[in-house]
Amino acid sequence: MKLVSYFKSGHDQLALLHDEYLYDTNSLSPDLPANMADFLKNWDKNYQTALQAVTALREGSPYSGNIIPYNSVQLLAPVPLPTSLRDAYAFRQHVAAARRNRKVDMIPEFDQYPIFYFSNHRSVEGPGDVMCMPDHLEKLDFELEAAIVINKKGKNIKAEDADQYIAGLMIMNDLSARRLQMEEMLLNLGPAKGKDFATTTGPWLVTLNELKEFEAPAKPNHIGKNWNLKMTCKVNGKQVSEGNLADMDWTFAEIIERASYGVDLYPGDIIGSGTVGTGCFLELNGTGKLKDSSYQEQWLSNGDKVEMEIAHLGILQNTIIAEETDWSILKRKHVSS
Repeated sequence: MKLVSYFKSGHDQLALLHDEYLYDTNSLSPDLPANMADFLKNWDKNYQTALQAVTALREGSPYSGNIIPYNSVQLLAPVPLPTSLRDAYAFRQHVAAARRNRKVDMIPEFDQYPIFYFSNHRSVEGPGDVMCMPDHLEKLDFELEAAIVINKKGKNIKAEDADQYIAGLMIMNDLSARRLQMEEMLLNLGPAKGKDFATTTGPWLVTLNELKEFEAPAKPNHIGKNWNLKMTCKVNGKQVSEGNLADMDWTFAEIIERASYGVDLYPGDIIGSGTVGTGCFLELNGTGKLKDSSYQEQWLSNGDKVEMEIAHLGILQNTIIAEETDWSILKRKHVSS
């Protein structure tokens, strides 16, 4: 089942995607809510009702509501107003490559526990334009990731039970202003301003029943599901990144266990996987310069089109747009003696 949020009459509308057409959830059944937030709050009941509706559509049952072409609407993030946003660090390949490129050893703590940081859940966007301030465009980067959405409240969740807290998977682009990020993290805090301006997700949320045939075993000594799904990123039509979601070392189940330790997770919380190997310019530039000192760095700039695809999760397309204003709150202060 593919769940889509789109803009309708001034608000977000939830729909099911079937054969390139959208069916509003509340038109499919009067028992279904019209938005994703309410759908997630009573996930078990709503999921079963929606699954029955999808099955009926596939079997050709009559439908009296409006049938909306998928490409005729303004898509929103699948979860337009998430309750929180965490991003993890689950791919060893990416972490090891980034550290190798900085000529430092692989950090042993990576294998001890999964880590994550909080980002701005009110800056989550869907497909379309991403507005960037001047400081964001200094070494602007993409990060090719997948994300899960939590479907029910839970605390101290064990990894063995955690997959049942996952509503589904979607593509996530953790956009990163690297100059800001590297400056602020010199103070051993963050990332903050380098990350908080935009994170894109979409184009839809795919429930786990749709992905059962792609399940892959966790890495040795890990717990939970992985999925054998190819991941790619193109910038202006040229592929720059390729990986696979099955390469996650820490599983989403293990990340849920860590995230829920001592605190409640809530329906609508988003948790990203972290960057897949080769999944950002920061890593690609470092690898290129390690091999060739004259390698020309790549970064995103105004007008660039970023197209992320994960098999069976769709294609997330965004265009980078520079804000017209030249105003910046981040001018450096000079202190004279």
